[in-house]
Amino acid sequence: MKKVSFVIPCYRSSHTLLHVVEEIDAKMKEMNGYDYDIFLVNDCSPDDTLTVIRQLCGERKNIKGISFSRNFGQHAALMAGLRFSDGDYVICLDDDGQTPADEADKLLEKLEEGWDAVYAKYDHKQHTAFRNLGSRVNERMTRMMLGKPADLYISSYFGVRRFVVEDMIRYENSYPYVIGLVLRATKNITNVSVHHREREEGSSGYTLKKLLGLWFNGFTAFSVKPLRMATAIGGTFAGIGFLYGIYTILKRLINPDVPMGFSSLMSAVVFFGGMIMVMLGLIGEYIGRIYISLNNSPQYVIRERINLEE
Repeated sequence: MKKVSFVIPCYRSSHTLLHVVEEIDAKMKEMNGYDYDIFLVNDCSPDDTLTVIRQLCGERKNIKGISFSRNFGQHAALMAGLRFSDGDYVICLDDDGQTPADEADKLLEKLEEGWDAVYAKYDHKQHTAFRNLGSRVNERMTRMMLGKPADLYISSYFGVRRFVVEDMIRYENSYPYVIGLVLRATKNITNVSVHHREREEGSSGYTLKKLLGLWFNGFTAFSVKPLRMATAIGGTFAGIGFLYGIYTILKRLINPDVPMGFSSLMSAVVFFGGMIMVMLGLIGEYIGRIYISLNNSPQYVIRERINLEE
């Protein structure tokens, strides 16, 4: 009998988590030939989410609880759940009920067909305009920086085979980015259409600051393209500056009465100085991440494990 592990990062979901778990139970009871367990990872939620996780784990041995010592983010929570999971297939989904747990069979069907990973695709997303904009930016970034196929839709609801999980958890650096890890492991990925629900209560935990941090982490952790782009931009502007210098000299030789332009000179200095600082900052970010990784900064710190052996 094949086993399915469900991994759910939990944050401010004390009122929705029980419903998500009940949906998983109902769907898996309908399906024959699968054993399953559920990993609930509390990302140091400020509400009663941990209390709900303890209650669920106390009632059922196939529900496992993990609680972080502080907020490490959704991707760190996914990595913790993946490391403890042992299913032949692993399905990751949200805790707010927007990702339909009762359609997990669609993801499993695609995995059974031979796909290594499958992402849920929403025909009509119920996110806010801000979140939809963030998704579009993230989609464009993963295409440019990580080589994601243009026709592949990426979401937080996905399933992967065991060997993909094993490759993903080899990554132990401080800045995990799950999408990049999946794309690094395999290109045999497909989509399946599911229904996207409206949020039952509350609002998304992704602020503008968190989204920017996630995007920046994505393209600096798994790609050197930003450095190559900085090199190309620097070379382009250096060439423009050289040609402009020749133009200025020729203009001065042809017409000695042409006044020297202090304003244009200062504009050029400020512009090119700003470009240099941006590129140096980008290089510094890469070096800083190397430094943090060499110091063995953890992806997460677990304060409590429930129904899990030490």
